[in-house]
Amino acid sequence: MMRRVYKLAALIVIPLALASALIEPVKLPLGIVAGAVLAAVNFRGMHRNLQGLMETERPTVKLAVLSVVRLLIVFTAIILLAALKAVNLIGLMVGFTVVVVLVVKEGYSESQRELP
Repeated sequence: MMRRVYKLAALIVIPLALASALIEPVKLPLGIVAGAVLAAVNFRGMHRNLQGLMETERPTVKLAVLSVVRLLIVFTAIILLAALKAVNLIGLMVGFTVVVVLVVKEGYSESQRELP
């Protein structure tokens, strides 16, 4: 499922970033790509944490710590990008949202395929 999300995200984010370069040449496309990458990394980490949770009988401290560390890394990256004004924040939100919507869509599609 995650591979489909990555492929679809690339098919949407790259043309979106190229089109946004007509509006603002550097920061907006960079924000869209950075948001998509941050969301993809975040969901990859969440996917790995959930796989680890499914393999154990009960949640471990390691899984809880990894989840908190993952969220802190994403939060820190967003704050640094905003503080340095390296990217357009609206572009960052657009890129992040594209990946979130794709994950929800693919998750829903996957759940419908598993129903009898």
